[in-house]
Amino acid sequence: MTPHMLPQTEMLRDESEGLDLRPDTEVLRLLLDAQKAALNGLDACLPDISKGAALMAETIRAGGRLYYAAAGSSGLMGLADGAEIPGTFGLSPESIAICMAGGIPTGAEMPGHTEDDTRTAEIAAADLRPTDTVIAISASGTTPYPLTFAGIAKSRGAKTICIANNADAPLFEHADCAICLNTPPEVIAGSTRLGAATAQKAALNMLSTLMGVRLGHVHDGMMVNVVADNAKLRQRAEGIIRNITGATPQHAADALDRAEGNLKLAVLLAAGAATRAQASELLTASGGHLRPALDQI
Repeated sequence: MTPHMLPQTEMLRDESEGLDLRPDTEVLRLLLDAQKAALNGLDACLPDISKGAALMAETIRAGGRLYYAAAGSSGLMGLADGAEIPGTFGLSPESIAICMAGGIPTGAEMPGHTEDDTRTAEIAAADLRPTDTVIAISASGTTPYPLTFAGIAKSRGAKTICIANNADAPLFEHADCAICLNTPPEVIAGSTRLGAATAQKAALNMLSTLMGVRLGHVHDGMMVNVVADNAKLRQRAEGIIRNITGATPQHAADALDRAEGNLKLAVLLAAGAATRAQASELLTASGGHLRPALDQI
């Protein structure tokens, strides 16, 4: 394959010539500038990210699961996003599946050959249902593990969000929602843990955060469905109650206790709902969205 035929993620970057001869600060400046340029590639993706977030929200409302399917650095980006969703937005951990080629690493060893193991992808995708959504991630868009996973998802009637950093990626052939992250060639050619992965993480964060907003788990920039399972998050939850309702610290703490830790119910109780049952009815009627429930008090 001649150099001009290489996919963008494998190309040599002109600015990297003589990289190993430069002072530290010049190397670091080039790395930082490359990260910024990678993020700029998301500007054109906002409509597609919006579409993907809507698919994810629809899946959660229908009781389906979100499957993150990837290998290597892309798999780590999927893990970083998916593993945080239950704590941030109060979703059941069972609604998220992290499917990473070779399994989730427990140490520094992450063998590259596992990305070619399509058999484990077939096993991991065995329980896919039409109500599920697969988020398949691959910088090159050719990685066998997520490609296989996305193909199975389509055959099962599940929705697919496919994220890649090359415009003509085969992965997009399986996509209900294709998100092409147009990142420049890497400072270290082919090292997609750099710019490509940065853009992937940003896109995944945007997808899951917009999903949380549309599910009603964000109110004025506050995570109102957070699981307050440690001292820091308990303090945050009480602060959210105070911010929304103007309650005193003691009133906020009491409301959270009465709601048995359910932050949305606690907000409604602090705002004037007479009982937990009434607060629950208001929240059910509003589809889990706090603002319209507050308007009924």
